[in-house]
Parts: sequence; C-alpha cells; structure tokens
Amino acid sequence: MKSFNGIANAPTPVGPYSQATEANGLLFLAGQVGLEPQTGALVPGGVREQTEQVLKNLDAVLRGAGSAPERILLTTIFLADMADFPTVNEVYGHFVSSDAPPARQTVAVKQLPLGALVEISVIAAAIGA
Repeated sequence: MKSFNGIANAPTPVGPYSQATEANGLLFLAGQVGLEPQTGALVPGGVREQTEQVLKNLDAVLRGAGSAPERILLTTIFLADMADFPTVNEVYGHFVSSDAPPARQTVAVKQLPLGALVEISVIAAAIGA
C-alpha cells in the first residue's frame, strides 16, 4: 500500500487522511470539496464554482498519484442539496469521458465539511494497472 500527500495544486488535507492511497492497482482518492489549494478556503460562488474546483482538485490528485481522469472507475458525489444535481451533473459531464464514463453514485447528505455544497470522491485505476 502506498499513500500520497503533499500533491501540488491540491488542497492540504483538513484532517488525518491521505490525499490518495494506492493498493492492488487501484487508487482511492479522498473526497474533495471546493477548496482553493493556495488559501485552503472554499471558492467564492455557488455549487457550479465549487464543483469546478472539486474537479480541478481531483485532477491534481489523480495526476500527482500517477493516474488521470480517464482512468476513473467509480465516482461518488455528495450533495448538500439534491436540487443542485442538474448543475453538478452538467459540470461533471465535461470532466469525465463521454465515451466510457465511470460508474457513479450520487447521494444527498445533511451537511458537508466546511459548509461545502458538493464533495466528490473517486476510485481510479493506477497507471500500469
């Protein structure tokens, strides 16, 4: 098992967890919220801006751990309000492969860390796997 931390252009974890962990050819990414890596604060704006930042953060962690968005196998999206689903779905649709999108689950939750509106985690194939 290998853990990844200190990945450039990705927020520093706000708790005792790794940005990603690799085991048996799979890369498990910690959930990302819309934090700006430079400031550690949520990006200004609403769910669209937060989703865009979440996806930038996931991209940075994937690449920093030696993978890429096209290698995502499963995505889990957590929403503070299911009414935001259409917006998040639209932004997310530009991030993943339209030819072979990963499996996905979306759930509404009562609350997210730091007052975020959206959190996304992924499982991806590691490069060479």
